[in-house]
Amino acid sequence: MRKTYSNIHVRTALATLMASSAIAMSVPAYAQGAAAEDSDEIVVTAQKREQNLQDVPVAITAIGTEKLDQLQVNEFADVVKFLPSVTIQQGGPGFAQVYFRGVASGENANHSTSLPTVGTYLDEMPITTIQGALDIHAYDLARVEALAGPQGTLYGASSMAGTLKLVTNAPDTSGFYGNAGVEINNVAHGDFGSIFEGFINAPLSDSAALRLVGWYRDDGGYIDNIPGSRTYATSGITQNNAALVEKNYNDAETYGARLALGIDLNDSWTIKPTLMGQVQKTEGSYARERSGQNSGKYQTVQYNPESSRDKWIQAALTIEGKIGNWDMTLTGGHLRRKTNTESDYSDYGYFYDALSGYGAYWYDNAGDYVSPNQYIQGIDRYRKSFGEFRISSPQDASLRFIGGLFWQRQTHNIEQNYIIDDIADSITVPGTDSNIWLTKQLRTDRDYAAFGEVSFDVTDKLTLTGGGRLYKYDNSLIGFFGYSRGYSSRTGVAACFTTTGATLRDNPTGTLAPADVAGSPCTNVDKSTSDTDAIYKVNATYKFNDDALVYATWSRGYRPGGVNRRGTLPPYGPDELDNYELGWKTNFGAFRFNGAVYQLDWNNIQLTFLGANGLSEVRNAGIARIRGVEMDVGYRAGGFTLNAGMSYNDAKIRRDFCLIANPAFDCTLPGPAGETNALLAPSGSRLPVTPKFKGNIVARYEFPISDWNGHIQLAANHTGSRRTDLRPAQAAIKGGLDSYTTVDFSFGVKNDMWNIEAFATNLFDALGVVNTGVSCLETVCGDPGGGTALGGTFYDTLIKPRVIGLKFSRDF
Repeated sequence: MRKTYSNIHVRTALATLMASSAIAMSVPAYAQGAAAEDSDEIVVTAQKREQNLQDVPVAITAIGTEKLDQLQVNEFADVVKFLPSVTIQQGGPGFAQVYFRGVASGENANHSTSLPTVGTYLDEMPITTIQGALDIHAYDLARVEALAGPQGTLYGASSMAGTLKLVTNAPDTSGFYGNAGVEINNVAHGDFGSIFEGFINAPLSDSAALRLVGWYRDDGGYIDNIPGSRTYATSGITQNNAALVEKNYNDAETYGARLALGIDLNDSWTIKPTLMGQVQKTEGSYARERSGQNSGKYQTVQYNPESSRDKWIQAALTIEGKIGNWDMTLTGGHLRRKTNTESDYSDYGYFYDALSGYGAYWYDNAGDYVSPNQYIQGIDRYRKSFGEFRISSPQDASLRFIGGLFWQRQTHNIEQNYIIDDIADSITVPGTDSNIWLTKQLRTDRDYAAFGEVSFDVTDKLTLTGGGRLYKYDNSLIGFFGYSRGYSSRTGVAACFTTTGATLRDNPTGTLAPADVAGSPCTNVDKSTSDTDAIYKVNATYKFNDDALVYATWSRGYRPGGVNRRGTLPPYGPDELDNYELGWKTNFGAFRFNGAVYQLDWNNIQLTFLGANGLSEVRNAGIARIRGVEMDVGYRAGGFTLNAGMSYNDAKIRRDFCLIANPAFDCTLPGPAGETNALLAPSGSRLPVTPKFKGNIVARYEFPISDWNGHIQLAANHTGSRRTDLRPAQAAIKGGLDSYTTVDFSFGVKNDMWNIEAFATNLFDALGVVNTGVSCLETVCGDPGGGTALGGTFYDTLIKPRVIGLKFSRDF
């Protein structure tokens, strides 16, 4: 049953505020977090130690606790708006890919393909799962740090293009305090929503404290599932979606908690255990449909239920101390994540039937046609463990060192059930109720590394830094994917291994070997790949004075290779990114001006695309060059502040992209085993997904109102046009993504205890598309028959429409 807004939200909100007022103590209200934004000083840990943001010779944007609240940041997509170097490609809450500086080739985020190009950290722990980052509700965060460019020396794999760090507020022994807040909002074209948040910081003794944080968020839907019907060509069966027609189809519910302890064992040693978890449940689709049946702004036509339930829990422990005058950190953690998804896949059955008569292959035990309607039920289970040990020398010495050892292991237990109801037993994947296709695989990615950086103050103004990381990865994929033997004589079960080591198609009378992954009928993929290599970094920093520095950096990042599950394809190797960067950081009284110009050379790009039979495959297919600039300007005078940021990236491939890479970049040459080659994209093609220009500006004025402090704030964000696919033919079918601009507004008052604010995000209700796609090959589901009357069906994931809200919070 769908949730409907009622006055229970209002009653609960008032009850929460009254409760917080009743337990308020006569102690001063303490600030949330250590980022002293009012003094223009933010402390960051970009280089694995605490430093003033303006002293770090890295292109970094940091948003602290107070600013996150002022900018109405609740989820991953909200914070990306204010990070000029970062672009997000999203399919809905909990399913996002993040890109820095235009480093994107159009990955489809398939479970069996490339790792992300951006690493995401929660405090000390990497939380980038194989299919993307956790969508953590942004409350009680000390800051978000966005480190642009390769961070491979200190952060390793999947920090090839950049790193995002979410840093939580730590327990504080200085006093008992807390905060409780309520928000009520309404989304244009849709429903009401609400947010309830709170935290308590409680000293347990002079040397120990805990911090307990909790949140609940209810997001109203804004996309309507409108009536539709379709008739399948072969069988003549007509399908409609009457049972699923509904307004405001895509609501979401998010709730979670964090418990953190801080214990000072003595003057030198501290331990910090944390436990954090979240559940996010969504209903419906977060994409509008563009097709012959529908062209409405916020409408779709879905024939099967769509939903997700993303549940995760993370436990971490950090031990910090001193050995002599050297600092030592030992940290580790474990993450478990489970996502249950339902997806409509009826387009696949409809278009393949209309174009190729596939409906003739789908029948029941009596031999009669069944509806080709297809849907997917998925269960993805992730486990990630990591450990890191590092030491660093005294930071006030002229020669400084930081280094350590790193290990992580992440597994993804993949289950994707492609279901056509009532099909015959002979074409049903063994062990399933009505699967035409099953993916049941276990993917394991292992990383090992030793890293270090040495910095030397040549003079009191010039510092040289050199670093390196020796790494090894060992990745594997095992399990089953495909059809039953009755449906396909060459793939799926027919390709499973027999006890003799052959496949069933090569030895039809052989006995299948036992399945290696529970829940699969047999094993037809068992592959692994590994490599050992090193990457390096060199930096020179010249500090004119305490308010101005320049730096020059050469750094390299990498992404591990992996396996292609199709048996005829070899593993794909790692890709690497070389960064040549010149940057500056300056303060001139009330002005701040930071920036960087850079060139990125991306080699052996892991290009992901749908190959034969709609299977994703990865090729190391070419090289690209990205030239860009990013700038950050700030001004503060009295109660007025102005902050602006921008990035410009000219990202193009430098040689022809071939289906099978070769040293000559000549797509007419065959592959090493004689395979037919093909031109995927010509030299000079623009890289997809990310815009050339992205920028934002935030103006805020604070003023007294009697015994209160008032504020008014205006923020604007612009995202430029984007290409949807590197390959020209597919890009032409899907079309480009237009630029869009959003404007946010807020007005509020606060005193020592209360904070009251009214706000509107996307004030002018701009329509922005962050992702577009089809359910199968573009030439089938997007442009079937080369432009026949069937038309295509595209799904555009949209930014959230205008949201108007009112929020209250109380410190105690």
